[in-house]
Amino acid sequence: MTENSAVPSLYEWLGKAEVLRKLTARFYERVLADDLLLPLFAGMPQDHPRHVADFVGEVMGGAPDYTATRGGHHIMLGQHFGRNISEEQRRRWVDLLLDTADEVGLPNDPEFRSAFVAYLEWGSRLAVINSKLPPEAGSDPSTPMPHWDWGVPGGPYIEKKN
Repeated sequence: MTENSAVPSLYEWLGKAEVLRKLTARFYERVLADDLLLPLFAGMPQDHPRHVADFVGEVMGGAPDYTATRGGHHIMLGQHFGRNISEEQRRRWVDLLLDTADEVGLPNDPEFRSAFVAYLEWGSRLAVINSKLPPEAGSDPSTPMPHWDWGVPGGPYIEKKN
């Protein structure tokens, strides 16, 4: 559980790194078999699922592994520049990830799923917006890492309490 709290983080609730890695590995197998999403991901590096698991883990209250190894949120934002993601692709990505969450056994209680879906909607819509920027646009290194929690008002950039 999180320090000074009886309420587990979303990261703890979903099962931590092992579960996230299982989720992203299976998800990207499914993505590569999907005709609509394949063009966006055909050239992804083999370690992409691991990086996404680290990113989501950090956002949901886990260790700052993505920031430590990849450099933070601005790196993730920049990965989407110039990709021109369509709404249909965004929606398929979210639906496929939710189907995979069911398949690998992520918690299905309404409170967790509400927070999880809210994050997927927010993040995927941000990806679409950023995908319209040219690849050379660059991203601001001071962009804070979002921190998602249990439906707490204030959005993803609420300062994390230690």
